[in-house]
Amino acid sequence: MTTDVTTKSAGTHAATLAGTNWAGNLSYSAHGVVRPTTVAEVRDLVLAAGAAMADAASGAPAGTARLRALGSRHCFNDLADTSGLLVSLEDLEPVAAGHLQLGTTAAGIPTVRVSAGTRYGDLAAALFPLGLAVHNLASLPHISIAGAIATATHGSGNGNQGLGGAVVGLELVTGTGEFLTLRRDEEGPVPFDAAVVHLGALGIITHITLAVEPTFDVRQDVYQDLPWASLEQNFDAITGAAYSVSVFTRLREDAADQVWLKSRVDALGETGDLGYGDDFFGARRAAVALHPLPGISAENCSEQLGVPGPGHERLAHFRREFTPSNGAELQSEYLVPREHAVAAIAAVRALRERIVPLLQIIEFRTMAADGLWLSPAGQHDTVGLHFTWLPRQTEVEALLPAIEAALAPFDARPHWGKLFTTDAARLAELFPRLGEFAALADGLDPAGVFANDYLDRVLGR
Repeated sequence: MTTDVTTKSAGTHAATLAGTNWAGNLSYSAHGVVRPTTVAEVRDLVLAAGAAMADAASGAPAGTARLRALGSRHCFNDLADTSGLLVSLEDLEPVAAGHLQLGTTAAGIPTVRVSAGTRYGDLAAALFPLGLAVHNLASLPHISIAGAIATATHGSGNGNQGLGGAVVGLELVTGTGEFLTLRRDEEGPVPFDAAVVHLGALGIITHITLAVEPTFDVRQDVYQDLPWASLEQNFDAITGAAYSVSVFTRLREDAADQVWLKSRVDALGETGDLGYGDDFFGARRAAVALHPLPGISAENCSEQLGVPGPGHERLAHFRREFTPSNGAELQSEYLVPREHAVAAIAAVRALRERIVPLLQIIEFRTMAADGLWLSPAGQHDTVGLHFTWLPRQTEVEALLPAIEAALAPFDARPHWGKLFTTDAARLAELFPRLGEFAALADGLDPAGVFANDYLDRVLGR
């Protein structure tokens, strides 16, 4: 039956080996990856999997028929893993082949509809000649759209929602093979705000419609050695000094290492000047382009030194044409309501001696509330504390409970796609609609086609 499911599901597209995630810290348990090229093939995959799981006479373990959608493999945990088949949508109407559908919302906002496997950097590059842009990008432009919104991945900026905030339409195949179209401005069979951050539990997203806007230019300026006292006393002014702001630190005792300011040129006035000169709240302007990690070439980083250019070439930290990683790494992120930012940073600094031996870099970024059920910024304007670790997973996972305990008074919510140890009971407290989401997932996928160990843990199954 496993072979039948693989063959029938994949059609002429044979399953390939599952391999590992991007960081190499997880080998997928799946027995293969298939790459459908049409929505009909996706639906056939789901129907075949559901039939196999329902057929008690098949003799095959039900788990081998399960499916999970696979994005660009940038999860650091087993969210996308399965005991069955992984379904990659990278060959479903790729942007490079010209599949780009423009439209407008009822309110007149321009939109673009693309396949779920499209990568943000590819979409942004395709939109630019049309005079259009996405509102923001994550650190990496290499991530798939469906995978990013599934995990509440975000960019930065006091006034900017995470990437899911731009989603205005979703198309998905549920666990029963039903095809649903959801719109932000219309009532549908599924609450729209429940479906954007979906954890892969509601179905396989095939297409996504995003709100876009006219292109805009950005300049990026980097400052070094921001005193901790200055960050504590001026946090709102610092994070509000540009369209998108990132503070990088290795937890030195005296200062944060770098501040990256990504400023929209159209907000800077006629001179296009930042207004800070060589001093930014006690930090000094960098005279050369920098990588967040010391001693690493900035060649693969987005343009710096205040040179204006298209937003999609500046908003991400790394260039689309380069491999984004500095090698093997692990990541965790915890997001706290903005009013707790300074106290949460102080709590992390208090763990300095335990954190630093495992640390590559920490990044602090802000984002606006988005109203999405499972978004860490669903109810509050938020600050993310993002840890990039050395590839020492056992030690990192042993340290995470101490970090989570230190951040517990501030209701820190984990990023769904990164390493965390927060249990289901605590997650249910942090995400008040998690129980409703679990019930919704069970209704759309009664046979558990998309179930896996990760969902069992976080949903308390």
